[in-house]
Amino acid sequence: LRFFMFYYKMKQNYFKMGFVNSKATFFLNKLQNNKTKRNSTKWFATTNEPILNIKIQNRRRIFQILTAGSTLLTPFFSAQSKQNKTKKWEQIEIPVDTVLFDLDFVKDDPKHGWLVGSKGTFLETTDAGKTWIPRTFANLDPDEELTYRFENISFFQNDGWVIGKPAILLHTKDGGKSWLRVPVSPKLPGEPILITALGPDTAEMTTSAGAIYVTNNGGRNWKAQVKETIDSTLNRTISSGVSGASYFTGNIIGVIRDKNGKYLAISSRGNFFLTWQPGQDFWIPRARDTSRRIQSMGFIENDLEKGLWMSTRGGGLSFTGTKPDFESINNFDFSSSDIKTGGYGILDVNFRNKEELWAACGGGILYNSLDGGKSWKKEDEDKIVGSLYKIKFFDTKLGFVLGSNGVLLRYVE
Repeated sequence: LRFFMFYYKMKQNYFKMGFVNSKATFFLNKLQNNKTKRNSTKWFATTNEPILNIKIQNRRRIFQILTAGSTLLTPFFSAQSKQNKTKKWEQIEIPVDTVLFDLDFVKDDPKHGWLVGSKGTFLETTDAGKTWIPRTFANLDPDEELTYRFENISFFQNDGWVIGKPAILLHTKDGGKSWLRVPVSPKLPGEPILITALGPDTAEMTTSAGAIYVTNNGGRNWKAQVKETIDSTLNRTISSGVSGASYFTGNIIGVIRDKNGKYLAISSRGNFFLTWQPGQDFWIPRARDTSRRIQSMGFIENDLEKGLWMSTRGGGLSFTGTKPDFESINNFDFSSSDIKTGGYGILDVNFRNKEELWAACGGGILYNSLDGGKSWKKEDEDKIVGSLYKIKFFDTKLGFVLGSNGVLLRYVE
């Protein structure tokens, strides 16, 4: 036997090993996989990277070593794999195991942020999210605070707002050093589900019934922006042909606002969605373009001018072109994206920049695209126990993924 060789694949790297001559000189080379090609059942490489070259005169001894190869070679291959793996997200240890819903940073102090969640979760960071400290509200009883689920937080400079369930609204003017509880009217149609800080003492709030209000005096007075609730709109336009509108339960989920104040909302059953922009008197219901129900929606790069994305049950994902017309009552054209999640629903999508975007799925899985959503790759991270609900990027270097069971991932460049 003059020559013997076999190949081993680890991740995307191919290794070849074998005997150089009859004296049983043993070698192990790493093939440059970007320069390899397959010809029948053999692999060839234009360049080899020498890794191991051992001269052993006893061929039987070599086969004994290879038989026990898991002990000899597995640590080596693992080390090679770790060297080639670039980790994009790190899991941050936080002192709670609750569901995390939202976070934001004080605009006057970019390293100072707040994280909110279920069971009264309210955490503060002063190092851009590397560590988090539990906080409580001075004007809430500790036992009472545990009953709240804080779902949304928003800052403009030092002016911040928090909303939660049961209906609660909190306001700060000093970056979170002190918080004031703002009364919520029992006559409010629906429950507050989204609030956006727009300036000192100024915010825009949306309810689960589709009501939109603006305050300019710290929450003492609110001015309605929409003349009727979604329920009233659908009763008036039920003959418009929007599939599923007759099954509307009166509530919406997944309300999203772009940076210019334009809104998307998904019906609680996911069978249609609605749009609204400043100046319109009511929401416009729109039919989905697929038989699958809507899972989630959003704006590309937080801007309607750049388009919309929609995820559907079972892991479907699609995008519109630029500048969808919110004035038109015509349906939007969505183009499917080639992402294979194995049936896991996509719960959120967010853009780090124009080309790089991330998708969060049930089962603790992340997918990454570097070409604007044309192709996707499953992020090779440690298994996350739980679901990932929300992705937020504050700039190209600072991003977070929020999930259940206290899961918080921080982007690492």
